[in-house]
Parts: sequence; C-alpha cells; structure tokens
Amino acid sequence: MANSTLITLDLYDNSIGPNGAQALSEALKTISTLTTLILSYNSIGVNGVRALSEALKTNSTLTTLDLSHNSIGDDGAQALSEALNTNSTLTILNLEADSIEENGAQALSEALKANLTLTTLDLKDNPIGDNGAQALSEALKTNSTLTTLDLTNNSIGSYGAQALSEALKTNSTLSILNLYDNSIGTSGVQALSAALKTNSTLTTLTLACNSIGPDGAQALSDVLKTNSTLTTLNLLGNWISDEIAQTILQAFQTEEHSIQ
Repeated sequence: MANSTLITLDLYDNSIGPNGAQALSEALKTISTLTTLILSYNSIGVNGVRALSEALKTNSTLTTLDLSHNSIGDDGAQALSEALNTNSTLTILNLEADSIEENGAQALSEALKANLTLTTLDLKDNPIGDNGAQALSEALKTNSTLTTLDLTNNSIGSYGAQALSEALKTNSTLSILNLYDNSIGTSGVQALSAALKTNSTLTTLTLACNSIGPDGAQALSDVLKTNSTLTTLNLLGNWISDEIAQTILQAFQTEEHSIQ
C-alpha cells in the first residue's frame, strides 16, 4: 500500500548510491504526499539522477529537491533538464558541488526557458565558466519564475558577468543573485552596475571576493544613487579604498539598505 502521510524525507549522507536512488524514484511514482527530498552526499551519480529524473516527469507533489554533492556531472544535469521541461511542481533545486560544467549549465538553461515553476536554483561550486553563465543569461531573458540564482565559485569571469548584466536589463523576477568568489573583475562589475540602472527587481547582490577594485566599486557607488530596489550588497574581500567605501555607504544610507 502506498504511503499517504510522508511529507519530508531527509537522507543526507547515507551512501545510498545509484541503486538507492533508483528505488526512491520508484517510490516517487506512487507516494502522493512527499514535498521535500534531501539526498545530499549520497554518491548517486549519473545513473541515480537519471532514475530520479524519470520520476520527476510524472510526480506532481515534490517541491524541493536537494541533490548537492553527488557528482552528477553534465549528463546528470541533462537528465534533470529534460524532467524540468514537463515537471510542474518543483520550486527549489539544489545542485551544489555536482561537477556540472558548461554543457550541463547549457542544458539547465534550455529547461529554464520552458519551466514555469522553479524559483530557486543553487549551482554553487560548479565550474560552469563564462559560457555556462552566458547560457543561463539567455534563459533569464525569458524565464518568468526564477527569483534566486546562486553562482558562487563558478569560474565566471568578466565575460560571464557581462552576459548576466544584459539579462538583468530585461529580467523582471530575479531578486537574489550570488556571484561570490568568481573573477568578474572591474569590467564585470561595471557591466552589472549598468544593468542596475534599469533593473527593478534585484534586491540582493553578492559580489564578495571578485577583485572588483576601486573602479568597479566606484561604478557601484554611482548607480546606487539612483537604484531604488537593491537592499543588500556584499562586497567582502574586494580591496576597495576607504574613500570609495565611504561613498558607497553614503549612497546606500537608508534603513532599508545594508552593505557587507
């Protein structure tokens, strides 16, 4: 008899492997109550995520799926992308540290163009690079549901930041963008600053550890004088001068804003 009460299943760090993921995928076809599934650190690999992806094509209850630290790679991301094309309930997807590179990011981007429910995508610690960021940027130009995108430590340089900036000029839903520990540099943050002149939805922007330098910080300072939506800006570890830091604080000096 199918379970009719289970809502959350947390199997964090249990070494279930691909066979365990296969068994879970079969269960997802019949359990009609499960909304949250946490499978971090389980070595499910590509075969495991393929099985889960098949289940997601028909499952109509799961809203949160955590597959972080499972080394699913580009092939696993491709399988999930195919599921996202038809799945209509998943809102939060965590793929942190899953060995996803450029091709995987491109596959996920194609899914984001069609998917109408996903609101949070966590891709931190995946080497998607500039081309992966470019692909995601194209998706952001048309996607109308994603509100949070975490691209921490994704090997994104100035080119990737510029692509994301172009998307931010037209995107009307993204409110949180995390670019912590990339290499966007001065030109990358200048491009993002230009986007902030017209973007009216982004509330939180993390640019910590990006070597933006004084010129990049100055560009942010200038745009903050007119931007009326950004409430939180993280510039930790960017070696900006005291003088420019002061100008940013002055531009950001209301109770609704915070800077780190």
